Amino acid sequence: MNIAIIGASGAVGQELLKILQERKFPCDSLRLFGSSRSAGTSYEFNGLSYKVEELTPEVSFEGIDIAFASAGAGTSRRFAEQITKHGTVLIDNSSAFRMDEDVPLVVPEINPEDALAALQSGSRHIIANPNCTTIILAVVLQAIEKLAHIRRVHVATYQSASGAGAQAMLELEEQYRQLLSGEQPTINKFAYQLAYNLIPHIDVFADGDYTKEELKMFNETRKIMHSDIRVSATCVRVPTLRAHSEAVWAELDRPVDLNAIRHAIAHADGCELIDDLSLCGKPAEQGFPYPMPLFRSGLDNVAVGRIRKDLADDNALTFFCVGDQIRKGAALNAIQIAEYLLSH
Repeated sequence: MNIAIIGASGAVGQELLKILQERKFPCDSLRLFGSSRSAGTSYEFNGLSYKVEELTPEVSFEGIDIAFASAGAGTSRRFAEQITKHGTVLIDNSSAFRMDEDVPLVVPEINPEDALAALQSGSRHIIANPNCTTIILAVVLQAIEKLAHIRRVHVATYQSASGAGAQAMLELEEQYRQLLSGEQPTINKFAYQLAYNLIPHIDVFADGDYTKEELKMFNETRKIMHSDIRVSATCVRVPTLRAHSEAVWAELDRPVDLNAIRHAIAHADGCELIDDLSLCGKPAEQGFPYPMPLFRSGLDNVAVGRIRKDLADDNALTFFCVGDQIRKGAALNAIQIAEYLLSH
């Protein structure tokens, strides 16, 4: 396969390179693209050095089989036609095409056949990667949906600094150093100081005073799961470096035994059950009683714990889940889509 990565110098671009190598993805040739700022930067892949090329209107993608894009919605919209002109499949990590009717929005554990059907029907050769918080939530909901239909979900997200990019992680670390030294913190990537703080504001505000991030979780979950599920979210930026967490309340159409829920999650693709409260206070080497972002960075699966009945609704349950949003929430999900297409 001939592969291209657009946005190669960013956090997701770097994770794509790492995972392609880890999973031994069949790659006969590789081209890296980025902005004028990153052009000329070199990265190692499979023992070889590759230089980032500037993405310009003159670049041809002829001969490239799959292009992974993670350079923002504006870049994806501007170059999509150029990328797919000669048959290249664009797996896009931005929000540019997610809600387009003729573009599949895919989580491989849930609806990989949507990607294949779109390509076989002569679509635009674009497959959209969902928002990271949506992926983390939907993987778990799919396991539960197989037992009973989910009507409504309320979710509060706790999203790490890395969700705003590599520079945001550096800014958080710098803020802690500055504050401990008695200096004023640098604030560029966030609306307010994130160190020692929570910011209930991710993306811009939209209809009904929800943010676009929160509305993505409503709209994207329905499209991925082909469901009438309704998701109401409050998205919060928290001062952790990597891996997003979500506190979830899910209302089902009937009561379901919690042991059946735990069994379904434990055996679901993309999920890992971490729900043993007897481990509270025990050494970490023995395991954890519930998921925590500090210990989920760099891991593939979405970890789920604190599963319990909702005291306010007999048909509902609540749980806590954590996933690495750079990995499963972005790069890994995109590569899994490509792997599915190659195997079919």
